[in-house]
Amino acid sequence: MSDIERLKKEKPPFDIIDDIHVYAREGVIDPEWLDMLKWYGVYPQKPQEDGFLMMRVKVPGASYSSATLREIASISEDYARGTLDVSDRQAFQFHWLTIRDIPTIFTRLEKVGLHTRGACGDTVRAVIASPLAGLDAAEVLDVTGLAHDLDRELSGNPAFGDLPRKFKISITGSPELEGIHLINDIGFLAHEVNGKVGFDVWVGGGLGAVAFLAQRLGVFIAPEEVVEVATAIAGAYRDHGYRVNRKKSRLKYLLKDLGTQKFRELVETEYLGRAMTSGPAAPVARFGGNDVLGVRDQLGGGSYVVVATTVGRISPEKARALADLAEKYGDGTLRNTPFQNMLIPGVQNPDALSAELAALGLAPDIGMRGTTIACTGTQFCRLALTETKARTADLIDHLEAGGLALPQLPVTINLTGCSNACTRYQVADLGFMGSLRKNADGVEEEAYQVHLAGGIGHAQRLGNKLKGVVLARDLSQYTAAVLADYKANAEQDEAFATFADRLGHERFLPDAVLRGKETVGA
Repeated sequence: MSDIERLKKEKPPFDIIDDIHVYAREGVIDPEWLDMLKWYGVYPQKPQEDGFLMMRVKVPGASYSSATLREIASISEDYARGTLDVSDRQAFQFHWLTIRDIPTIFTRLEKVGLHTRGACGDTVRAVIASPLAGLDAAEVLDVTGLAHDLDRELSGNPAFGDLPRKFKISITGSPELEGIHLINDIGFLAHEVNGKVGFDVWVGGGLGAVAFLAQRLGVFIAPEEVVEVATAIAGAYRDHGYRVNRKKSRLKYLLKDLGTQKFRELVETEYLGRAMTSGPAAPVARFGGNDVLGVRDQLGGGSYVVVATTVGRISPEKARALADLAEKYGDGTLRNTPFQNMLIPGVQNPDALSAELAALGLAPDIGMRGTTIACTGTQFCRLALTETKARTADLIDHLEAGGLALPQLPVTINLTGCSNACTRYQVADLGFMGSLRKNADGVEEEAYQVHLAGGIGHAQRLGNKLKGVVLARDLSQYTAAVLADYKANAEQDEAFATFADRLGHERFLPDAVLRGKETVGA
């Protein structure tokens, strides 16, 4: 077993909270137990020897009040040197924290309805709740209550504190608009069958170095069964998942070996004690690989407005300004999306709101700022090989300046600093995975492997890993050339993946696009 498996057997993982308070009083963390702090959302940040920490904060149901956002901004200023990110699991993320401050931050978060239990670690992570819940006319069912039920019953539950690896759940009532279920361990999709509303259930999605898209379990369950079924599936994974090799411990590997039918039988016989009702597939989203962007009509009147943060990074000053605008123009609440953006519901004057957002550099953008995500990168992450946030923001600036930020249809660009797929490079139109390559002088340079024409919307497939790499210095040029090609040569209403298939993926090889530029074979 790995060391983390040994530690989990020595101490129930959620019991580490007692040690966290001891470490905070003493100002020192026992290095043997450092990785166990993840169960409360706390990680060492790079460089680890400096002792600073990062923290992920869960947002149950994806929604929070403007007062909560002001408190998040204050915590950022008081303890995190003004750092504040919105993650692609709807969480907030701080950096530059010290262990002495962690208990105080926990207390301040709890007072505004947020928590970090299970934000990381081998347990049930943040439940992705549809940010459109209760807002969009395309919705089949408002899943807000169910999302909170899932968080309450599974997040921080000791029964699921020792899973083989991380475990991710998503739920949506708008499957025709969202496709995030394909990359989660469980995805619940509400749809209507013969006049009844229930859920299609998908299992075993996960990316990382070896990626799998989720498979249908083949069932149609009632809303009141959602928590019970999620608990049963998590239990089956806990008891039957693999623990010897952490690289092969996710649910996807168990599904690969058993198959969905045998896994379903396992869940039914050993955990539910009954058979689930079989049912058809829910409809799928054409552009489920990114947010529903811009200003949209809200169910019952008014609008909801999606704010493109630019790679998830937002300052405390802008966060406070957003809180003010949510009260001035909306209903005083906000939501985080699974694509590093934010949403303001209940807006009665979207034009005036949009003008004020534009002044903040947060205009409701339907272009590249809303469809591009980037991970933490080498600035803070111990695993990353390349810089990501600033480079991706610069890339967006370059594309906008060249008139390439608004192609015919949404194009998803995901950039990650290593193979761990924190920002889903395998399911983007253009996915860039950070790596290092030695040049002719033997000096390492940052580079990106290209994964082409994947998607969790229309394409519903993993991208094709292209031969060769794009050096970091050529990233903007490569991307601009590909998008210029798409803009000039795509047929009307042709999605990027269809365009790439029609013309052939060889056309987009780095050495083909960057002809005359130095590239290195993969």
